Amino acid sequence: MSDSENSAPRSGHSENSGYSGYSGYSEQDVQREVTALEGKSATAARIFDLRRIIGGLFVLYGIIVTVTGITDSQAAIDKAQGVNINLWTGIGMLVLGVFFLVWLKLRPAAPPVPSAQEPRGE
Repeated sequence: MSDSENSAPRSGHSENSGYSGYSGYSEQDVQREVTALEGKSATAARIFDLRRIIGGLFVLYGIIVTVTGITDSQAAIDKAQGVNINLWTGIGMLVLGVFFLVWLKLRPAAPPVPSAQEPRGE
């Protein structure tokens, strides 16, 4: 390649768009970009794991309902036929939320499997 081809501006055209000129992207540039995107994707998958969201919400709501159950009046307990339903429901929600969070900690999301394509040496 001549120096003018190496210094050509990188365009966003792909080979399929009808542009037949030199794009300026090397195989290594493409591989580096793919690797960076895979890393970002894996991070996003771990952050937005449903177990984290469900567990966090159940713990939050469980705390609220448990506190409500602890502070319930006798009239509210009598209305539920003598059972402090808010307290028991809140404890159940806390247990379920903690279960999801422990499950997430013990079995985290699997890292992405490396692609079968290996970078080609030149």
